[in-house]
Amino acid sequence: MEAIYSILEIILPFEFIDYTFMKNALLAIILVSPIFAILGTMIVNNKMAFFSDALGHSALTGIAIGMLLGISNINISMILFAVIFALLLNFVKNKTTYGADTIISVFSSIAIALGLAILAQTGNFNKYSSYLVGDILSITSSEIFYLLLAFIAVILFWYFMFNKLNVISINSTLAKSRGINIKLIDNIFVILIAVIVMVSIRWVGILLINSLLILPAAASRNIAKSMRSYHLFSVIFSLFSGICGLIISYYWNVPTGPMIVIISGIIYFITFLSNWGKNRLFKN
Repeated sequence: MEAIYSILEIILPFEFIDYTFMKNALLAIILVSPIFAILGTMIVNNKMAFFSDALGHSALTGIAIGMLLGISNINISMILFAVIFALLLNFVKNKTTYGADTIISVFSSIAIALGLAILAQTGNFNKYSSYLVGDILSITSSEIFYLLLAFIAVILFWYFMFNKLNVISINSTLAKSRGINIKLIDNIFVILIAVIVMVSIRWVGILLINSLLILPAAASRNIAKSMRSYHLFSVIFSLFSGICGLIISYYWNVPTGPMIVIISGIIYFITFLSNWGKNRLFKN
């Protein structure tokens, strides 16, 4: 880890990099940003923005249930509940004639209400209220290792499964004709999203995690002309927002998570206006 710290000090010769907690936060952002950017592209393509938001809300319920069951490591209880929550939501969504947004809203509302009720009843809500906004500056060097594992898992999944996921998102009938097990791959994908969201929730925050998943991919979609550029721009926007948000939050003394989201939002509207202006020019 010391060697990595030394490289960061050479690449970024600024005052903030002298602090270990800032180095850890920067490493975390370098790992988390590409993960969110890559997953976000397929979430946006499949119109699953509400799904990832519902998963974020379910974190409180995972914490609450873990406390009731006496699970000492709340990360385990959050991940287990999120996986069950994601699979159940996916199952009901595919079995009902209602719109997906309706089903997701039902699950999301119940999850957050149940979590808040249990935590308030046990008097532990204030203890876990920090999970609402997160704190990337609190991450430790040992916890970065788990983010590295998550990063490797996402890259491997994308390498082996992206083409199948892409076919499913374009035309499920075509995917079936090619022998693709749609339900299996769809369930694996939602499980992956659930695990990544829960692993990151403590540092990103329940209220912000969906924004970090969606905004870079949405901004990229405004200007991308191919699937490769779609992913590339999404990763670039996510990394740029994360690193700039961290630096600005240090010098302006504002929370890191909200600043990252603000920068991502600005990038989205810049790309939106650029695309809109280009379309109007061609029409005229």
